[in-house]
Amino acid sequence: MPRVSRILTPFLLVIGLAAGPSLAQQEGEAVRVAVAAIYAEDLINEATFIGKGEAIDKVDIPARVSGFVQEILVRDGAPVKEGDKLFQIEPDGFEAVLAARKADLARAEANLELTMIERERKEELVRRDAAPQSEADVARANEKVAEADVEAARAAIRAAELDLSYTEVFAPFDGRIGLVDTSVGDLVGPSSGPLVSLVREQPVQVAFSLTEKQLLNVLEQIEAELHQLSEPERTPDVFVTLPNGTRLEEAGQIVFVDNRIDPATGTIALRAEFANARRLIVDGAFVDVSIQALEPERKLLVPQAALQRDQRGDFVLIVTPDQRVEQRYLTLGRAHGTAIVIQDGAREGESVIVEGLQRVRPGAVVEAVAAGAPVEASGN
Repeated sequence: MPRVSRILTPFLLVIGLAAGPSLAQQEGEAVRVAVAAIYAEDLINEATFIGKGEAIDKVDIPARVSGFVQEILVRDGAPVKEGDKLFQIEPDGFEAVLAARKADLARAEANLELTMIERERKEELVRRDAAPQSEADVARANEKVAEADVEAARAAIRAAELDLSYTEVFAPFDGRIGLVDTSVGDLVGPSSGPLVSLVREQPVQVAFSLTEKQLLNVLEQIEAELHQLSEPERTPDVFVTLPNGTRLEEAGQIVFVDNRIDPATGTIALRAEFANARRLIVDGAFVDVSIQALEPERKLLVPQAALQRDQRGDFVLIVTPDQRVEQRYLTLGRAHGTAIVIQDGAREGESVIVEGLQRVRPGAVVEAVAAGAPVEASGN
């Protein structure tokens, strides 16, 4: 029996040590925990929606005349300015056509001069009764035909000059070039597809939609009518959060509000315009759009470190005035820095446990210290 006692003693000692804290807590020993107060702060309300970046100007640039590409003066994805030369199509054939049209004009002008002389001669003969009136009429008609030929020749020159100008392809506005889908020596033309696409990046618009309720809430907040929502002095600030979670600092302004609710979706379309200084809002990209209220509201906040969650929902452990732990379920709002907005479930000034959560349970007696102090069981 002594031998059995010696064998069981270490096991009983281990069991006793493991059960020590629980027994101590059951006996009323207070556990030290770090707490922080639920506090109030003036926050500007905002509503967030899904939006899509849309370039104000974007165009597929085609070849307006047929010819071989002689030179490509832009690289894939390059930024360009309005008027920058992008492509050169071989101009030789168009220059020859222009020269021929100028020769046609000279011929037409010479013919006009001849018909004018003929008309004057016929009219003089008619005055002398040396020729019938019909010959003078024919001469005047021939002169008018010659005048028309001159105008046609001049129009042909303008068309030839226009075609020649189209051999140089320029950027119609500032923006960024897409993929150059052609090579030097390619035969291009109006029916061969675009040479390249061009998208304006600054400024850019973001399209999004509001439900009827959201729209009414915004209008009530800014005390404006629907048509005033896009007026600079009445419109609320709009912010964009990129797909990677980065929120742009620059504020946008609403520039368009549709004139009806879409019956299929129950929403109204809006557009906000951004300077897009860093060119991070890309045409076609989905982003989060946040509309801010004009006036701040008082909101309760709780540190995120105090939050826990179970099947019922989000909760915190509150230290009551008699130093006991109370479990409190909360209705939460949006995040604000390292805190979360409380919509319901707590009051300003109540203390929540932020350190030592794993050491206590609802109903336990604790010793609350300010967050940052050592969290240890008292008596150790």
